[in-house]
Amino acid sequence: MNISYRYFAPADMLPLLLLALCCAHSSWAVTHSLRYFYTGVTGASGFPEYTAVGLVDGQEFVHYDSDIKRAEPKTEWIERNVGKDYWDTVTQINTGTSQVFKADLQIAMQRFNQTGGVHTFQKMYGCEWDEETGATGGFQQYGYDGRDWLVFDLKTLSWTAPVPQAFQSKLKWDANRAFNEGSKTYLTQECIEWLKKYVDYGRETLERGVQPDVSVFQRPSSFRTELTCLATGFFPRDIVVSWWRDRQELHEDVESGEVVPNMDGTFQIRKSLTVKREELDKHQYSCRVDHKSLDRPISVSYDKTGRHREGEPKGGFPVGIIVVVGVLVLIAVVGIVIWRKRQTGYGKASTSDSDSNSSNNPPAKA
Repeated sequence: MNISYRYFAPADMLPLLLLALCCAHSSWAVTHSLRYFYTGVTGASGFPEYTAVGLVDGQEFVHYDSDIKRAEPKTEWIERNVGKDYWDTVTQINTGTSQVFKADLQIAMQRFNQTGGVHTFQKMYGCEWDEETGATGGFQQYGYDGRDWLVFDLKTLSWTAPVPQAFQSKLKWDANRAFNEGSKTYLTQECIEWLKKYVDYGRETLERGVQPDVSVFQRPSSFRTELTCLATGFFPRDIVVSWWRDRQELHEDVESGEVVPNMDGTFQIRKSLTVKREELDKHQYSCRVDHKSLDRPISVSYDKTGRHREGEPKGGFPVGIIVVVGVLVLIAVVGIVIWRKRQTGYGKASTSDSDSNSSNNPPAKA
């Protein structure tokens, strides 16, 4: 399973807050995922210094940050199925990890000869499980200030350091064979066990189907026109959006956005097509959307009036407002920093405590 994640440097955060948690499957395979995101921040006023979130199939179910100083449920199904010991354990792990992230940020700043400014340190880890085939996969990555840092290779039990500043951590982590073997055990066994448990807890919610609303918009320019297709209000997040000219699917001059969350727990995505203005009168352009909730794909055509809509977006929000709403939810979910389409990593982790009562995997020590 190839998984890509996005990291943005602090300077990119406000204009480019887009979540990349999309893994589309045209066959709508029953693939479930469990992902945790830890984000440490320094030099940014008004934001928690540390945020941790857990997501099952893209839905946030647990949240912790250094302002509230406790783990909180974000879905009814997790709140109903676990007790106080679970939340105490998650809180304890993240309280310790938040302190380590402070040290991580200082170490990374020193390696880049930085003495101030806004900086971020991130960890992403988790697993996937195909309920139909039984196939599984695990991943663990670190990032600093939007730059690739360290990525764990489950096959070789070694770390990749894309930047010279991370090489010292790579050597230290590669030498810690016991820790790397423990990480593999967690990612390939314990994480899968927790994922299956969570899916059982929330199956009714996680496997529901909500149909997308689809709209096509035009943004003209002097010589070329951008047609934008917006699909919003759908669940689950896996979706296929394509542009067609007459009866031919288009791949050139097509730009796809990322799947991002709406406030109600559904998702949205944009896909744009750039065409020459004279071509609009010669051909029919349409956006085709396929989703698990649909009996057949939705097709919405550009009608040369500049705007054609298949129903209103959920709640009747204009497109710009929908995107802003997605961004606001994203800030709450991920805690400031988003990831760009690069593989990621970083050079220090946290506590060596083990956790037998929670699905959180404590990081390493650099």
